[in-house]
Amino acid sequence: MFIFYLCILTPDDLLNMMEIQKKENMLNDKAYSFEEFSQIVIADYILAYKSRQVSLVGRKEVLTGKAKFGIFGDGKEIAQIAMAKTFQNGDFRSGYYRDQTFMFAIGQLTIEQFFAQLYANSDTELEPCSSGRSMTAHFATRSLNADGSWKNLLEMKNSSADISPTAGQMPRLVGLAWASKLYRQNPELKQFSQFSNGGNEVAFGTIGDASTSEGLFFETLNAAAVLQIPLAISVWDDGYGISVPVHMQTVQQSISKALQGFKKSDTDSGIQILSCKGWDYIALCEMYEKGIQVCRDEHVPVLFHVCELTQPQGHSTSGSHERYKSKERLAWEESHDCLLKMREWLLENAFIDSANLETLENEAKNDVLACRKRAWDAFTSPLKSELQQVCIYFDALIQESTNRNFIEKIKNDLIATIDATRRDIISAVKKVLRITVREKHIPARMELLRWNIESEENNKDRYNSFLYSESAHSALLVEAVPVKYADDAALVDGREVLNANFNYILENDPRVIAFGEDVGHVGDVNQGFAGLQNKFGKLRVTDSGIREATIAGQGIGLAMRGLRPIAEIQYLDYLLYALQVLSDDLATLHYRTKGGQKAPVIIRTRGHRLEGIWHSGSPMGVVINALKGIYVLVPRNMTQAAGFYNTLLASDDSGIIIESLNSYRLKEKLPENIGQFRLPIGVPEVLLDGQDVTIVSYGSCLKQVLEAALQLREIGISCEVIDVQTLIPFDIHNKIGESLSKTNKVLFVDEDVPGGATAYMMQQALEVNRSFQYLDTAPVTLSAKAHRPAYGSDGDYFSKPNTEQIFDAVYQIMQEYDPGKFLPIY
Repeated sequence: MFIFYLCILTPDDLLNMMEIQKKENMLNDKAYSFEEFSQIVIADYILAYKSRQVSLVGRKEVLTGKAKFGIFGDGKEIAQIAMAKTFQNGDFRSGYYRDQTFMFAIGQLTIEQFFAQLYANSDTELEPCSSGRSMTAHFATRSLNADGSWKNLLEMKNSSADISPTAGQMPRLVGLAWASKLYRQNPELKQFSQFSNGGNEVAFGTIGDASTSEGLFFETLNAAAVLQIPLAISVWDDGYGISVPVHMQTVQQSISKALQGFKKSDTDSGIQILSCKGWDYIALCEMYEKGIQVCRDEHVPVLFHVCELTQPQGHSTSGSHERYKSKERLAWEESHDCLLKMREWLLENAFIDSANLETLENEAKNDVLACRKRAWDAFTSPLKSELQQVCIYFDALIQESTNRNFIEKIKNDLIATIDATRRDIISAVKKVLRITVREKHIPARMELLRWNIESEENNKDRYNSFLYSESAHSALLVEAVPVKYADDAALVDGREVLNANFNYILENDPRVIAFGEDVGHVGDVNQGFAGLQNKFGKLRVTDSGIREATIAGQGIGLAMRGLRPIAEIQYLDYLLYALQVLSDDLATLHYRTKGGQKAPVIIRTRGHRLEGIWHSGSPMGVVINALKGIYVLVPRNMTQAAGFYNTLLASDDSGIIIESLNSYRLKEKLPENIGQFRLPIGVPEVLLDGQDVTIVSYGSCLKQVLEAALQLREIGISCEVIDVQTLIPFDIHNKIGESLSKTNKVLFVDEDVPGGATAYMMQQALEVNRSFQYLDTAPVTLSAKAHRPAYGSDGDYFSKPNTEQIFDAVYQIMQEYDPGKFLPIY
């Protein structure tokens, strides 16, 4: 790649007026001849032309049924080539689904790979972005080796994995850019040379103009302006958000005008704002060279507003833009298409003649068609092989089965299916296996059954693997280290246990960064980080503004660049502000790249039993259902919490740790091996042995559960109390099942709403772990009321499970089991 300035457009003056900068791998001060420069600009045009052909051919593939959905980057080609000239090894992209030309230009996507994704090819070698898991034009580079270890990110041009939700790519951009600032300013991080070269890396973001109306965009821009980080956002402005024109989207009909209050001045920090027409090749190259240099050298965020773009094929293959654009607008788009404008410029300035240019364009068309064919053949070849093998088994069964006529029809229907998919093949196989269930002795059926079992395993890998880490550093494989206490262990507030643990972590791992609202100066609202900013500095323990979405995004971006962030969301109900970022981005990252990227961030928050309508809810059903892909840990005290932090930091999984609000000032013994003990995740703990009823709970509710259990013992009911400790993963060794095999009765208790986490625990224990077989009575759940908890001690008592309710629930279970012994109380 190379960078250049051009001031005017005639060939003679170009040679005199060009201010040439160094081209990668070329000698210093080398100037280009007119012929060399002509080759450069012609190559740029042909790349853009190829990308346009990819869009045109891709749309046809969808409309003819070979692909399911298409969304393309047509109309943005020239601007993306200009941007790509400034993108260096080590830089990161956090973009959206219009950036195909950029990915081609930086050499991180081939045309065949683009079509492989269009067809949903599940072969990682052929479709490295997502192994067919993401929709078209969702790009990613593979940051990890096959064993889950990091590659040298400085030796490659990096793209974080795209997501579809509009502006959802913005929050992680903050973390990707902030990492450069930390690597530059913290000398302790210089040893991690595979992630940064002195913080010289720029985080490039791209977004459609209409999506700048999302709050995530403004939150990201504000965070970048406050932090002063090398973040460069390009806004592709084609005048519409699907069918809604810009005057209904953006004040003053221009995002760059609307953001003037963010603009950096000589005296105040802020962002640089640059604007350019998306069809002006020379001005675009000039704008990006100028803006990225400031961004890279001075760590000043920059917004590039690229306007007067077009979208020739409309938003996607789901609709037609002719339905909502006027004839005048369509005519303007045709005359201002960026490829047309650059083509005119090439011919007017004699870089090439029309005949030679047409020859190159025809070659480009043919090359795209050849790439499409190779991608289609590579996609269909394994399917044809599977189909052929299955038909061999069918033919053998037809010879021996009494159901030969039915099998032959199934086979013929399958063969007649145009472009048969794995779904079609598996469906046919299972139909045949069903109708031959009484002919198990036939060898061909045994072979077909074996094939089906192998196919299920292969398809599990293709479509269902890598939700969590599968490396040697998986959190499930972290060896437990028991907590140790000295004989004279001090009895301290729970917050002091956490504080000592965080102190050890920060002392021993310079990659750990803790941040969030009030985390730095005051040491968080409950003092877990008290005094640690003074000790370790503002780069390690730092405050953030009230902006939960970008706090989560900061964590994701930092973790993707090799750091180990602890991102604090002050209260559990504030997690809802960050839910989209955590759910759509972090929770799916490892899965949607099939193990190609990871972000081992720890989300720290607190909740449960506070006496008020706010900050006291426990929306665990929301968390466990929205955040599959993130481990959810629910410690009952701060020693447990510390052990979970230590476990996650020894792993490469992401996790959320929800501390109990009413435990910070409860007394706990200070461990002797603080910072070193590790709790296994997914392993419940039996807090109280019992014989009659198993009570399953977690977190703050355990106080009431234990109180009720002791009261029940006084009347002859022996309860076994189990703390699940982690909701995801849940009881991986079936300890609850062991308890139920003894008690044969179970009560699930928590302070979520009815049908929330109690229902989840019941499903996991009884269905997934198949412990239903031990029950003598119906399983029971006891949750909080359906509303938010009322304020005050009485409000708490009547809103959430209390000791008396737990007592009564267990007593009723026993009464139903043995009504003669346990008489009605009320």
